[in-house]
Amino acid sequence: MTYQIINAIVVQSDAELSAGQAHGMATGMLCANERTQSAEWLTELFRDGTPVTEAEQTLLVHLFEETRSLLACDDFEFALLLPDDDEALLSEQVEALTGWCQGFLLGVGFTHAASDLSREATEILKDIAEFTKLDTEAEGEEDESDFMEITEYMRSAVLLLRSELNNKGER
Repeated sequence: MTYQIINAIVVQSDAELSAGQAHGMATGMLCANERTQSAEWLTELFRDGTPVTEAEQTLLVHLFEETRSLLACDDFEFALLLPDDDEALLSEQVEALTGWCQGFLLGVGFTHAASDLSREATEILKDIAEFTKLDTEAEGEEDESDFMEITEYMRSAVLLLRSELNNKGER
C-alpha cells in the first residue's frame, strides 16, 4: 500500500495527520497491545477529522491488519510506511519519518502506561522521541545514509518494544 494513497485519505479528512503519523500511531497501538482493534485506531485517527468513505475505511483497516500481521511475523518484514525514495525528496522522507515517530509515541501512549517499562524500552522510546526532532532539511549521501540507519533502527526497535510490551503478562 503506497504512502501517497494513505496520505491522500488522511489529509482529505482534515485529521491534521500524515500517512506516516497515522501508520506510526497504528504501529504504536499494536506494539503496546497486539489485541488493539482497528476501530480504536480509526477513532483516534479521525477524532478531529471528517469521516472517510466506506472504501477508504476499508483501505485503512487493511493497512492496520497488514501492520498487525507484519509485526507478528518472524521474517522481519515489517516496514515503516514512508514515501518511496523514487517518489519523494530525502527531506520529505525525513519529515515523514519524524511524523511516523510522533504517531508511534502517540499510539503507545494511548494504549500503554510507561511506568512499567524496562530500562531498554525506556531508552528506545527516548530515542524515538529524539527522532521527532530530526532536521528535515536533509540532502546528500551522508544524510541519506543516516536516514537509512534510523529507519532500520526503528524497524528493530519497534519489534523489540512489541515483544516486551505484549509479553508483560507472560513473565
